[in-house]
Amino acid sequence: MRAKPFFIGLSAGMIAGLTAAIFTAPQNGNQLRANMKYAAKNVKTTISELNYQINDLKNAVSKLSNEAKITIPKILFDLKTSVSNYSEEIKPDAEKLKEEIEKLQNSINEIENKFSQLKKE
Repeated sequence: MRAKPFFIGLSAGMIAGLTAAIFTAPQNGNQLRANMKYAAKNVKTTISELNYQINDLKNAVSKLSNEAKITIPKILFDLKTSVSNYSEEIKPDAEKLKEEIEKLQNSINEIENKFSQLKKE
């Protein structure tokens, strides 16, 4: 959300509200002016608080961005290191599994050969 259109809309709304208040007010001039001063102070206070909150939000986003710039590369590095270590750790087991699968395949081939010889006899 951009701030400029927001403040333009806020200003237009305040002007429209003040205009409507002036023309529909059942008060005399002094009371109306006092009420308008009070309303103007409230609007100034609200805008000041809004500005303070926007600055806090900007600071929080900036802080989060800086932390992300530091943290994300570290996490990625740690993740790559973990994956690499895991790959190295399972490499011997993978080799053993391949050897065992080859042995099983050879055994199956031998059984098939013996079975086919028995059928021929």
